[in-house]
Amino acid sequence: MAHPATRHSTDQIYSVLRTDVISGVLKPREAMSEARMALRFGVSRTPVREAFKRLVDEGFLVAVPQVGTFVAPIDLAAVHDSQFVRETLECRTVVLAAERIGDADRRRLEEQIEEQAEAVRRQDRPEIFRLDEVFHAEISRIAGHSAVWSMIEGVKAQMDRVRCLSLETPSWSSVILQEHRIIAAHIIKHDAAGAEAAMRAHLRTVFATIDAIAKDHADAFDDSRLVHEAS
Repeated sequence: MAHPATRHSTDQIYSVLRTDVISGVLKPREAMSEARMALRFGVSRTPVREAFKRLVDEGFLVAVPQVGTFVAPIDLAAVHDSQFVRETLECRTVVLAAERIGDADRRRLEEQIEEQAEAVRRQDRPEIFRLDEVFHAEISRIAGHSAVWSMIEGVKAQMDRVRCLSLETPSWSSVILQEHRIIAAHIIKHDAAGAEAAMRAHLRTVFATIDAIAKDHADAFDDSRLVHEAS
């Protein structure tokens, strides 16, 4: 059994590196060095090695025998799977949110939209991403199913990598903000059908970016999964 201090260090390193992979701080196919990471975190190689193993198991890193460990390319199949899960669950929760929203919920939703607008004006990419998460979590809360968002978070990491890449195009964050405004407006009006349609369109927006992102970031994707190259 790992020493408690080592376990704590492993958890912290795992969390930071996972975030770095999803956000694009660590680029797909970038070489990962245990020695370099041990120096970065001020620890021995043992917790780094354990964190690497967890990230390999979850598909964020790839270990190549006799070669080294690398950041995994984006798994396009996993992106499609997470899209299916999100669309299935969130199109239901947004209907419930539209049916159940109260005055306090309406004010919170409107405030969140304004916070997003401010982040877009500043082009604060980490904050735009964070507020996107807050918005979708809030819809699940209003629907009375907060745990649904926790379930979604567990399966959407590969999609999040695409989302972070998309935010490198400044105009894309404005598109997302406008879609959030439309979703919120339907929820506030108790328009369940309109909210569902708007959410479905919003969740499919990410797929409109994949071909463009793949052209600009050819090394970011798993070559064997790139459907846009099929002829």
